[in-house]
Amino acid sequence: MTITRITHQPAGSDFRSLFERSAVGRGFLLTVEDRLGIEHLLRYRGTRNSPNPALLNGLLRHKLRISRGTPEPASPDLVVAGCHVTYMISGEGARSGVLSMNPVPVPGHILVASLLGATLIGMRKLQKVPLLRDDGQIEVVVVLDVHPSPDQAAA
Repeated sequence: MTITRITHQPAGSDFRSLFERSAVGRGFLLTVEDRLGIEHLLRYRGTRNSPNPALLNGLLRHKLRISRGTPEPASPDLVVAGCHVTYMISGEGARSGVLSMNPVPVPGHILVASLLGATLIGMRKLQKVPLLRDDGQIEVVVVLDVHPSPDQAAA
């Protein structure tokens, strides 16, 4: 028997409205490839290894609903799968990694199948949005820089 600890949002918080308010004006933009990648993760249970798959699936579905499409090729300041993104969470130090659609953890990669990755995809450089944590806390994440991944740059 598997027991999963389901984390709920803090009482009185409305994460969706926080997320939507932060998207006003700048919004989230998804490439066709990223939209298809998220749909694939949802359809084939690519989020099942996350600490709270139900919460993550809800966030990914919400991201699909509120995001607009972006012209191809995507802007170089847009966080897309395969890019190297540098970000900061609520005043902590800067961190970075390659955003990945892979459902299996890989060192140096940020999975879209995580709350952090699901939040970052579709953001732009210097955009700031709420970040829901696995424990139900809400922090703020800001994208500091975006670069093509070393693999994409070599191609």
